[in-house]
Amino acid sequence: MYFRSRAEAGRMLAKKLEQYKQSNTTIVALSPGAVIIGAQIAMQLHSALTMLLTENIVLPGENDALAVIASNNTFTYNDKFSTGELEEMRSEYLGVIEGQRIEKLHKLHALLGHGGEIHRELLQRRTVILVSDGLSSGLSLDLASDYLKPVRVNKLIVVTPIASIQAVDKMHLVGDEIICLSVLENYMDTNHYYDDNNIPPMDDLMKIITSMPVHWDTSAHSDRRFL
Repeated sequence: MYFRSRAEAGRMLAKKLEQYKQSNTTIVALSPGAVIIGAQIAMQLHSALTMLLTENIVLPGENDALAVIASNNTFTYNDKFSTGELEEMRSEYLGVIEGQRIEKLHKLHALLGHGGEIHRELLQRRTVILVSDGLSSGLSLDLASDYLKPVRVNKLIVVTPIASIQAVDKMHLVGDEIICLSVLENYMDTNHYYDDNNIPPMDDLMKIITSMPVHWDTSAHSDRRFL
């Protein structure tokens, strides 16, 4: 399944979430691209919008991420690797891992230095909707799950336009409810499934997030900034 833009995909997901309109809901985008999708959902549901920004830790010569880290230092290893494999890699590459951890944290803090930091207290006792623009694996969901462990949410919903079979399995494990518009057996790069891959710079994404209540009564079809 292909989409003209992330905004179009967001509107399609929003239609499937109409029952949660004005129901103490917070949208958590899992990437910059997911903010565009989440904005469409938040406008339709009259929800708050925030972002849990992450960076992958990748060892030299490896294609798959060893782990993922969030700006609050939540650190989650890729469950694709066995315990023995992780212990071996940690032993051999400890300095590399710690160096990347510090580097990625600095990068995340710099990117989110404009009021974009997510706060757990804003998620307490709410319906939380995790939004991705495409899930090739379940790693970002594992990190989100670890991040939310101290939080008492009413319900956790995971939504995405596209996901691999592996990622859908993880969605079922993490969420109380899931919505995926297209399950893909052979998942390519996420951008492949969108005609328009223009994602605004971080400053503009932060403006979308912080100004979201202003757009609650604005039709998603007429707000061209999110297209």
